[in-house]
Amino acid sequence: MITWADLPGSRVGVWGLGREGQANLRKLRSLGIEPVLVDDQPAEPGVLGTDDGGLAALKACDVVLKTPGISRYRPGVTEMTITSGLSLWLAEQDLSRVICVTGTKGKSTTASVIGHLLTGLGHRSMVAGNIGRAPYDGDEAEKPDFWVIEVSSYQATDLQCAPPVVAVTSLHPDHLDWHGGVRQYYQDKLSLCTKPGAELTVANGDSDLLRSRRAELGPAVDWVSASDEPGADWMDPLGLRGEHNRRNAIIARRCLRALPVKEPSQDELRAAARGYQPLPSRLAVVAVLDGVSFIDDSLSTNVLPTLAALDAFGTDRTALIVGGHDRGIDYAPLAAGIAARQAPTLVLTLPDSGPRIRAAIQAAGHHDVRDCADLAEAVRAGAAWARPSGIVLLSPAAPSFGQFKDYRDRAEAFAHAVHGLS
Repeated sequence: MITWADLPGSRVGVWGLGREGQANLRKLRSLGIEPVLVDDQPAEPGVLGTDDGGLAALKACDVVLKTPGISRYRPGVTEMTITSGLSLWLAEQDLSRVICVTGTKGKSTTASVIGHLLTGLGHRSMVAGNIGRAPYDGDEAEKPDFWVIEVSSYQATDLQCAPPVVAVTSLHPDHLDWHGGVRQYYQDKLSLCTKPGAELTVANGDSDLLRSRRAELGPAVDWVSASDEPGADWMDPLGLRGEHNRRNAIIARRCLRALPVKEPSQDELRAAARGYQPLPSRLAVVAVLDGVSFIDDSLSTNVLPTLAALDAFGTDRTALIVGGHDRGIDYAPLAAGIAARQAPTLVLTLPDSGPRIRAAIQAAGHHDVRDCADLAEAVRAGAAWARPSGIVLLSPAAPSFGQFKDYRDRAEAFAHAVHGLS
């Protein structure tokens, strides 16, 4: 396996200069390496455009560090020795001190809960990877007792090995354009479970799709259900709403149980859970105006988390705002979930996927659905309908590309529209 320590003396390329690409560049320069720099849209001097000599320059390198956003299935990739900063870092770690968390949705929350509980139980922990900083970017003197690494499907394809404990929170079609189809997405997402070093997968046992793919989950699986630990209240201080988040918390605890740490009591776990700060744009309360609660779940970019968000407000009158970049996913499961909902539900759809979502919902027999021109219009319509004590829920089941820079930008626009009501 290749590690960071193996790179000095090699011709190294960095392909993609986003957040992780910049971390790769800093690390390489700390090793005395000046790499070839290539980006699809170069914005700095000395950076080659991929289609302007960059691809040829990368093919001449011994090793290329690819940013996760660049698909492994793009033309030219197979002609290079491709790796990633995370792969190089994992290959040189004591993996008994590392947990990797993946899944279509829920991985950020689960990773952050694991880190919070470890810290609360007196261990030095660092949460890194897809959730934020690269673990190799920063002070080399930082030596936590445990690393919790969130791994996306993009990142998983580049890894050479895995730690003994891997968590899988969910599985649902996503990122099909990057992976080239749903079958390849599932294979890539779960590949971490069978990399060299993997021993135990702590997995969402409520997912029929995951259970049907048991052979891809490695040598041993610890299935977790939201109905496990009945009556346990240790997770209450986390302040996480919904059955899916209860399961995420139990997955976090099962991961701790697989680490070389003392088994905590219920009281110790409850004390460790205190002070947790839920992540932004995940069922976050933006405001309560005239009795109506406005909930930001902007990070829900496909059907699975949107259904989970609706379940979290199962008995509440809810105006659901959905739609965004249309990547062709099947909205029939969302439509079926809305049609089966007992509480009053108004669906407000946004471009570009809005009309297709509306058609699917109406075909399922639910007709309280309207197309809106933009997010501000949807917020106004939802607020008027949800009075006097309902919910306006932004849970788009679609990416934000096109109208917004990213999910954070969409969340800010939602908050601005909500505050504009007052």
